[in-house]
Amino acid sequence: MKKTICLLLALLLMASLAACSDEGDVFTAKTYTPEDTEIRGLDIQVEDREIVVVPSEDGAYHIDYAESAEEFYEISVTDDGILTMVSGTDKDWTDFIGTSSSDDDRRITVQVPDAELATLTVSTTQEDISLPALTVTERVTLTNNGGDISFESLGAADAVAVENKNGDITGTIAGSYDDYAIACTIKKGDSSLQEKEGGTKTLTAINNNGDIDIQLVGA
Repeated sequence: MKKTICLLLALLLMASLAACSDEGDVFTAKTYTPEDTEIRGLDIQVEDREIVVVPSEDGAYHIDYAESAEEFYEISVTDDGILTMVSGTDKDWTDFIGTSSSDDDRRITVQVPDAELATLTVSTTQEDISLPALTVTERVTLTNNGGDISFESLGAADAVAVENKNGDITGTIAGSYDDYAIACTIKKGDSSLQEKEGGTKTLTAINNNGDIDIQLVGA
């Protein structure tokens, strides 16, 4: 009898916690568009979100995302023109009990116009990062943990740095092996890269428990 009462109490507690967790999980779709300011770089630092970078259709920067009262973002433009996005949360441990947000709510789409960026920094966890053909005048930094990183015809005048854990890195870089000094560190995976010195640019690829398949395709 005591076991039955304890089981019923436990089920009631779980149901109550799940109901509380649902109250703050109503997501609203939003778009951020910086106005009257020059953007020279992007810095996206979030957790548990897929990040998709796509070409802009209207020549302006846009960030499409969804947030709730408990999962939100701080988005701003720094004085030196870096468009930043950082995730924040007001969740307690009880708020993680219950249904999770949908795929659409966990996706951030960044629209980038056909203009040269100086820097591009993207970091997330548990979801993928994907980039279109893109060129920056200084440095690209991509970091993930628990998802894949993919890109095509990625170019940087100074450096490309890609780091992942528990996911693959796949992509092509505009340039030849002669252009890049290459450093590659991999654990529990295979790599297509060969380390080398020399070159006017640097390519750094690090992965733990995933493959690296990066091809240099010529400028």
